[in-house]
Amino acid sequence: MIDNHGYRLNVGIVLCNTHKKVLWARKKSKQNNYYWQFPQGGINFGETPKQAMYRELFEEIGLNYKDVCILSTTRYWIHYKLPKKLIRKNINPICLGQKQKWFLLKLKSKDSKINVYNQKNYTFDQWKWVSIWYPIRQVVFFKRNVYKRIIQDFSNTIGSLKFS
Repeated sequence: MIDNHGYRLNVGIVLCNTHKKVLWARKKSKQNNYYWQFPQGGINFGETPKQAMYRELFEEIGLNYKDVCILSTTRYWIHYKLPKKLIRKNINPICLGQKQKWFLLKLKSKDSKINVYNQKNYTFDQWKWVSIWYPIRQVVFFKRNVYKRIIQDFSNTIGSLKFS
């Protein structure tokens, strides 16, 4: 779904583990370039952001609602624009960027439940646990401000987690 301003409605997922690390996944692009990011995906017509998050969680990393608990969400939609060279002008409506709701999840299951090859057309081919601050400098440049904002928002929650 693309809103009236040209932004695709989207959800993003920051998944943390018992060691206060976050899941960082490698995505392959059509040009055989690889880049790393948090799981994210579009919101389908009629879906709430929460429903889309659970669908994307399953599609991209093979987890379901029983495997995680929601710790936090962003209060507002966070936007980013795509670079001009990535805007596909041959589709209507034109998508200028993403408008995202982000979710911070805690993994309740074992790491072995994570499966990036869960779907025939999988999004990611690798994943790893990293420090909460690691993604800011590693993500593609046009998502950097979004990542900085969500990491700042979620870092206190992750830092205050107590695991038994």
